Amino acid sequence: MKMLPIIQVGDVLLSPDILTEHFCCDYEKCKGICCVEGDAGAPVTLDEIGDIEASLDVVWDDLSATAQAMIDRQGVAYTDRDGDLVTSIVNGKDCVFTCYDGDNCLCALEKACRQGRSSFMKPVSCALYPIREKLLSNGMVALNYHRWEVCKDAVVKGRELQLPVWKFLKEPLIRRFGEEWYEQLKETVKALEAHPQPLPKGGE
Repeated sequence: MKMLPIIQVGDVLLSPDILTEHFCCDYEKCKGICCVEGDAGAPVTLDEIGDIEASLDVVWDDLSATAQAMIDRQGVAYTDRDGDLVTSIVNGKDCVFTCYDGDNCLCALEKACRQGRSSFMKPVSCALYPIREKLLSNGMVALNYHRWEVCKDAVVKGRELQLPVWKFLKEPLIRRFGEEWYEQLKETVKALEAHPQPLPKGGE
């Protein structure tokens, strides 16, 4: 199989799937299941841990008793088996900051921010999903499109709306890399689209 080319924007390498694949969260169907599935918490930075700890008093009553006990015992984050800092989890999979509105799973941090009770939205790794970020040994950042069965409805909705991943994630990409970088990404996409050979299609 022919290797798909990697796109570079500044010091960031992007999988071409981020440009060619479509995605748009469909909360009515998925119910926010990404907050309660997986085998580790969401990747966080030291700065984000500080922001989360500063928000604890605001979100505390929105958390389950099990989550509160886990935070009391372990803190808001831990180091996973890969050596990464991630948010604490309960039941081996549920993020401690999950709260519920009927059948829907919500992020207590995001809920508080949207209600004006806190200034911290949520870890940028959560906001960037389905993009996964990796720091390379040469100092560059690699962004990859992550396929997950629980997000199949988001793929369907994204295709219906013709909304590529990089456009769906405009705000979190700007939050992570800045307005100037995102403008460079837009110009790169335009240049690639104008090229005689079409962008390679990612896996279906």
